[in-house]
Amino acid sequence: MADEIRHHGGTRYRIAGPAAGQATQGTIVFVHGVGMSLDFWAPQIDFFAPRYRCIAYDMLGHGLSALPPEQPTLADYSNQFTCLMDHLDVPSVYLVGHSMGALITIEAGLRAPDRVERLIAMNGVYDRTAEQKAAIAARAAALKPQTGEQDWNPTLDRWFGPEPAPDAAPKRAALDHALRAIQPEGYARTYRLFARSDSAHEGRLGQLVQPALFLTGELDPNSTPAMSQAMAQAAPHGQAVILPGERHMMSYVHPDTSNHAITDFFQPG
Repeated sequence: MADEIRHHGGTRYRIAGPAAGQATQGTIVFVHGVGMSLDFWAPQIDFFAPRYRCIAYDMLGHGLSALPPEQPTLADYSNQFTCLMDHLDVPSVYLVGHSMGALITIEAGLRAPDRVERLIAMNGVYDRTAEQKAAIAARAAALKPQTGEQDWNPTLDRWFGPEPAPDAAPKRAALDHALRAIQPEGYARTYRLFARSDSAHEGRLGQLVQPALFLTGELDPNSTPAMSQAMAQAAPHGQAVILPGERHMMSYVHPDTSNHAITDFFQPG
């Protein structure tokens, strides 16, 4: 089984799975959220690579990928996906995105429908309430990319809840380490876009031609079950799945549950 880290056109990516010429069940591309890197998807690649060709990459401004424009748009991030697929000569894929990656996944599904067979928007945001909009706008305004100074505890508290289970401590520590390794300017540019993009797909989800799964956790306070259910209702071939007891970083903290939901969607029946 092949497993390599490569670079192309300002994008670092990982490709794993059956070697060239070996049969696969398809190609899955994973797009992480703000503050993470391709390493976020290690539990999914470990699980799916024996059967699928798996590709994960650092989104613009993250990991070892290039910065986005100073005032980026979702199209910039969607174009990163299509450019990488062009380079790899991959005609169509199953596309999975988490949080900000969910927005990118939907955007790619709309802009390049022939490249996306099925998509999963995991822990995505949609039509935030006025209170939610104000809270994330305040967090975006408080970023200090010039110094890189940032207290990540409030972010981790939102992800893990006020009283995380004892077995979550190593995962929290790993995500804390990931956040401390960010590109400050890349994070700030991306987070500001994320803060204002919850309405980017309002009135557009009806144009999605692919089967689409909107997957979130029962206890995710920012990517709520109501958001996933509203997106699923608006998409012609959409469905929502809410994982009991899970929170925002569910695919990393409790990967088995998310992996089974992904499998069920990619292998219907």
